[in-house]
Amino acid sequence: MVTGASSGIGRAIALEFAAAGAQLSLHARSSAQALQQVAGEAGGAATHLADLGQHGAGAELVASVWDRSPIDIWVHNAGADVLTGDAAAIDFGAKLDLLWQVDVRGTIETCRAVGERMRERGRGVILTIGWDQAEVGMEGDPGEMFGTTKGAVMAFTKALAKSLAPSVRVNCLAPGWIKTKWGDDAPDYWRERAQREALVGRWGEPADVAAAACYLASPAASFVTGCVLPVNGGFSGALPRAASDSAGG
Repeated sequence: MVTGASSGIGRAIALEFAAAGAQLSLHARSSAQALQQVAGEAGGAATHLADLGQHGAGAELVASVWDRSPIDIWVHNAGADVLTGDAAAIDFGAKLDLLWQVDVRGTIETCRAVGERMRERGRGVILTIGWDQAEVGMEGDPGEMFGTTKGAVMAFTKALAKSLAPSVRVNCLAPGWIKTKWGDDAPDYWRERAQREALVGRWGEPADVAAAACYLASPAASFVTGCVLPVNGGFSGALPRAASDSAGG
């Protein structure tokens, strides 16, 4: 199961898993047409629509999917987009509320529900999505919002791994600068910064995160749990240019 699979990182994960032979179920909040297109690209998949920011929606989704077939791997990629679309225009407080409801509470409620079923079954893998800069901090509204909410997801992942051990593995992917919808239209400053802060000197692609997800879900990672895996090209931790200049370069 891949949540938030209609575009971006979720779409890339779905296609990577399909290429590896997985039988897929896919989720989106409301983008039914885009989700059906991804399902077709993946060679066919069950699709589900649910707003995971609503109380109880995660448990309902888990029950609906599980009734069709038990789930071996749950990739919880669903998250609120507050950088593009209508949500980009709302104020900081409203954005933070939305991120809390979808990214934090939605992740916790859904992963607890699927984790309990996996533990009763005796096996399973859960993957969540964090953010690399939640651990080091980033200036400005985006850093304060995403650092707080994704940091909560990362902490929850480590706790859930202990709660569900030893039969269920739980890990978190922490992407860095990944060229999703926002990155396509990002100002030059952010384009340059994304390349400068990665040791490999480029933006990450959704496929980079998908490859890491496929590894963590596979038997090759059978001894890996409670881990936050950065997928960020070796983030250098460089200061923003203005801060570097003021510090003497």
